[in-house]
Amino acid sequence: MTRTPTFEELFRDCQRTAVHLETRDAYMKSDPAFVDWKAGQPLDPAERWADWHGIVTAAASRGVEVRRARIVSVPVSEYIRFEYDVTDGLNIAAGEDVRWLSRRSATDLSLPGNDFWLFDSSLVLVNHFDGEGENMEVELTEDPEIAKLCEAAFEAVWQRATPHAEFELT
Repeated sequence: MTRTPTFEELFRDCQRTAVHLETRDAYMKSDPAFVDWKAGQPLDPAERWADWHGIVTAAASRGVEVRRARIVSVPVSEYIRFEYDVTDGLNIAAGEDVRWLSRRSATDLSLPGNDFWLFDSSLVLVNHFDGEGENMEVELTEDPEIAKLCEAAFEAVWQRATPHAEFELT
């Protein structure tokens, strides 16, 4: 059985692009950071997720274009409010470009059934979650048809999506 590379390894080996499509309205509600946020405790995203911040910052500083698109129901869930609140201090600060798309605006798009990361248009890391949004496993594939589907889906969402600074939580 082949070992799945870590995010650090995937980003280290990435040369041009790393894109991430998120399609759920909630993820890992057991995450201590989400629990703390719900309780009103202040948190510094770059400090809380220092490893992630460092991985993305290193890739972006090498010239890797890191983009994240989120398809969300509007009005947004409590978890999406949390993601929105930490995006500036984590994703944007690390060098990611983030956009948001209302689920209503995605109806006519062909989308994969799972969230994914696509590295250099060829390596797909598929995220599998249970019904409550808890991470179950990841799947890595270099199947060219899957990579092509994921790239087309991401780009279609990206073209319609609103940049983070302009997206309004309603």
